Amino acid sequence: MKRNLDVPWSYGGKNGPEYWHTLCDWYAQGAKFAYQSPIAIETNDTVMGDKKHQLTFFYQVERFTEKEFKNTIHFVPFDCQSYVVFAGEKYGLTDIHYHLPSEHILDEQQAPLEIHLVHMKSDGTNLVVGVLCDIMPGILPEGPLKKAQRWDLNEHIEIFNPELFLPKQRSYFHYVGSLTTPPTKGPINWFVFKARHQLSRAFLSQFQEEILKGNNRPLQDKKNRIVYFCE
Repeated sequence: MKRNLDVPWSYGGKNGPEYWHTLCDWYAQGAKFAYQSPIAIETNDTVMGDKKHQLTFFYQVERFTEKEFKNTIHFVPFDCQSYVVFAGEKYGLTDIHYHLPSEHILDEQQAPLEIHLVHMKSDGTNLVVGVLCDIMPGILPEGPLKKAQRWDLNEHIEIFNPELFLPKQRSYFHYVGSLTTPPTKGPINWFVFKARHQLSRAFLSQFQEEILKGNNRPLQDKKNRIVYFCE
């Protein structure tokens, strides 16, 4: 199967979401997974999760570099020291990126921005944490620019604990879906926080915000999937 990472795709026109599956056979294969992401989540239509839905974070301060590719800005760790544990298995943090506006919709509300923290275990299986965010004016007292030990976009080196991108209130929804960008493969365990985080306009202004706008995949059919709510 052709797995060409250079196959161009976008969020509009002939390379847009409705045509992703036609761009190459790798994308076509990913699109065959029935339970795609993102989805609309309704709190009143969830099932209370138990220990088997528990996600544990083991994030730490480490070095990242920021890169602009595939229609967004990415923070990529140098050493992949941070990780989460789900169902007794370790998933290392491999990427942090952004979507404007949010891809998931919670209780009929779309957020201005959504952060995805992408993890991978040793066999290549992904797990993604989604954080919906409000964009606030000015610089937040506890925002990323304040918490980072180093933030140097000119040298492309940032040193921070990725926990700074997580909300203080840690209740989340868990469901099985797919990646939201090509090849949209699944199954992927998704963990979407209920509480919104806050990012400052000053933080986003460091980047070419136009790159990020409109880089959200349309909602996908939930198809009677069970969504678990974990407090």
